[in-house]
Amino acid sequence: MPQDGHVPGIRTNAAAEYLGVSPSALRGWEKRFGFPAPDRTEGGHRHYDLAELEALRHALLDTPDVSAAIEIARRRGSGPATPARLLDAFERFERRAADRAMEESVAIRSVERSVEELLLPGVELAETRAAAARREAEHAFACVWAIEWLAAAGRAGAEGRAGTVVLMDWSAALGAEVVQVVALELMLRRQGFVVVHLPMTLAGERVVHALTKTKAVAAVLCGTGATLDEVARLVYSLRHGMAAAPLFDYRGAVPTSRTQPIPSLGFDPVSAAAMLQSLVRRRRDDARA
Repeated sequence: MPQDGHVPGIRTNAAAEYLGVSPSALRGWEKRFGFPAPDRTEGGHRHYDLAELEALRHALLDTPDVSAAIEIARRRGSGPATPARLLDAFERFERRAADRAMEESVAIRSVERSVEELLLPGVELAETRAAAARREAEHAFACVWAIEWLAAAGRAGAEGRAGTVVLMDWSAALGAEVVQVVALELMLRRQGFVVVHLPMTLAGERVVHALTKTKAVAAVLCGTGATLDEVARLVYSLRHGMAAAPLFDYRGAVPTSRTQPIPSLGFDPVSAAAMLQSLVRRRRDDARA
């Protein structure tokens, strides 16, 4: 190590492996574009700066065009987080890198935009990659990380001003669907609701008990694991069990039925939470009139 305490970067072969290219390609970029620009040792060996390599790695995830990626890396450094960059963290099982990507996004965008434009697309990319390239472990890691991040964000805000919402979750397995439901939970909390999230392994009368005890202002069916008969039995229990909360569907959780019309909150968590707040407020105003 030099006496001034400076730690050199990494040599050509390691830098090329980090970027997923050949050493000759890396030297060609230096000659053609002047980037990444390595320092030279007294013996003439190249040593590449890790920050420049990381910036270029992330830019190459956004575009396969080398000249465009180099321009991006020069201009913005590691740049604002993208779903591709989040996927890269998932595929390397790097929790801190995923956390850092979300922190950088929240620093320049709202939590709502960060979830809709970064977290959810990143998880969906991991799910697509799992189906196409047998990356099931990476996908599971992505889902667990996302659920933990959303839950931590939900604990940070105030809640309770708008009443209680019960989420009745039929999600069948760990996946993007579960993450979408937890994202809705976060957005409802940010709208001022208390949220009670229940797995639908419960009998209908126990769900009615939860709605009644919490004085819920709304109930939302989530997840696509239910059959039409299961939904019909639950709706019957709710409508005949003294539970006054109106019932809604999120992301097509309810199988199509003309006999059980249930209004939909749509397919994205931010607009679903805003719509529910508006509907609950209107219902209260009508009750006071």
